[in-house]
Amino acid sequence: MPAVSLYSTLAKKAARFTGKPATFLLAMLIVVIWAVTGPLFGFSDTWQLVINTGTTIVTFLMVFLIQNTQNRDTEAMQVKLDELIRATKGAHNALLDLEELDEQALRDFKQRYEALATAARVALEKGTLDTDTPET
Repeated sequence: MPAVSLYSTLAKKAARFTGKPATFLLAMLIVVIWAVTGPLFGFSDTWQLVINTGTTIVTFLMVFLIQNTQNRDTEAMQVKLDELIRATKGAHNALLDLEELDEQALRDFKQRYEALATAARVALEKGTLDTDTPET
């Protein structure tokens, strides 16, 4: 199994596992046990280091897991939106895969749509409809 596929599989499983209420309760239980044992260990530096080290490691790993999950979700959403654009009669296919454009090209598209929105609001104030179909 390729490393990327293995990572993706592990990331999906870890995200599902960590997103469950039982996992949150387990983490809470660990914190409660740690807090309760404070007097037993005299609230020592080592006692504090245990929770600090554990939470730092978990946080560090979770950043990568969350980023992987967010990237996967965003990519799936973009593909779905691209399909809706592609399948909608009169839609501009130039809007497909917009997220891959450079900043200037993206700003140009945004300005065109902001101008359309402004014109539609002016039309609404005049009592006309703001519905329209793209030019073909």
